[in-house]
Formats: sequence, structure tokens, C-alpha cells
Amino acid sequence: MSGHILIVDDDPKVRTLLRRCFEGEGFTVSDAKDGAELRASLARNQVTLITLDLNLGKDNGLDLAREIRKDNNIPIIMLTGKGDAIDRVVGLELGADDYLAKPFELRELLARVRAVLRRTAAAEASPFAGQRYAFEGWLFDVGRRSLTSASGEGLELTTREFNLLESFVKRPHRVWSRDDIMDVLKGHDWSPLDRSIDNLIARLRKKVERDPERPQLIKTYFQTDQYVGGCALRAHLLVSWAVIAVV
Repeated sequence: MSGHILIVDDDPKVRTLLRRCFEGEGFTVSDAKDGAELRASLARNQVTLITLDLNLGKDNGLDLAREIRKDNNIPIIMLTGKGDAIDRVVGLELGADDYLAKPFELRELLARVRAVLRRTAAAEASPFAGQRYAFEGWLFDVGRRSLTSASGEGLELTTREFNLLESFVKRPHRVWSRDDIMDVLKGHDWSPLDRSIDNLIARLRKKVERDPERPQLIKTYFQTDQYVGGCALRAHLLVSWAVIAVV
């Protein structure tokens, strides 16, 4: 596997370590210590993946992730401090493809890099890549990774929002469980009690529904296992998607 990896970290020792690691595996590597160097490198190079440290000193890694995602869909793996749980969640919601807490094993980082690149390549090679879907005045172009309103205005989607919407529109009328959705968003560490999935669906509903309070496209209901001693053993999140048209 080959590609061009951009390392963004303000620690020169980390940049050197990661450069040696990636180059030893056959990747082309560039590095940047701050936002200015990141922008310059993206302008010069055809980057296929970015490793982005969230704690860059004068620059905020989350702001840089948001900036990157506005302009392109280059995969991003965020590197965070051990206690930055909130930053990790926010980073994923901004569109990061994966995250890894420091300190980490280089073998694990390499495995995650390869996994993200495989998923990206598979999505680009998918027979659905050239298809477009129309629903409720929206035009969803899988190949261009774009969602456009009837007035021609583009709507920004994070990576997770795009992946979930893509799965929904390709399989209308299917009922999705929480586990199904976790499988779609593979590559992230989920917990059965993780509310991030509920929040993700709520955000997507606000973007595509005419009235998010009375959804017609993304319908959610809860199914609860039998009760024991007045307490539910487990609650299941179930989601279904309305019909769409392939155009």
C-alpha cells in the first residue's frame, strides 16, 4: 500500500519518528508543525491521509480539522492526549476518520492508517460511486460526496454523516439497529451505551428533514427487551429510511 501522508505535529521528535515509520512502509511523507505549514503542504502535494495532533500550541487541531473538511475529504486520523475524551468525540463529529490516544504503538497507528486507506479506496471503487440519489428535494452524489438542495446550495456533511446517509439511501425501508449502525461506522471505538450514535442521527435529521420534529425520512423508534424487576434489560435503537429515487 502506498500514498502520501502528511504529519501535523508541533513536536519535532514525533514528526521524525512518524516520518521514519511511514517511509519505512513505503509511504511518501510530508510534515508540518502548524496550520500555516499544513496549508502550504496541502497546496503543494497530493495528500492521501493526514495525521493531526490536536494540541499544536498556537493552533487548535479541531479548528484545523474543521478547515480541512470544508475544502476536501482527505482522510484524517487525530492523535490526542490520553485524557482528551471530549476532544476525541468532537473531532469525530467534525469529520475525522479515526483517532488514537497518545502514547500509542507505531504498529497500531500503521494498522489504522492502512484500514482508513482501504476504506477510502473501497468507497472510491464502489459500483455506487457514480450514482446519485434524489429525496425530498435533495440530490445526494456519492462520487462527489456532495449533498445539494433544490436551490443548488451545497450542504456540508462530516465523514460520519456522509457514511451513514450513504448507507441509508442505498437501502431504503431497511430497519437499522444500533449494532448495524456501529458496523457501518466501523473504525471507531463504540460502546453499546454510547450516545454519539443518537446524536449523529439527530444531527443528520436536522440537516435533511423539512421538519426534524416530525421526520419523514429518518424515523426512529425504540424497542425494549423484557423487564426484570421493573428494569429493562436492554434498549434497542431502531432506524428506518424512507424511499428515494436513483437518478
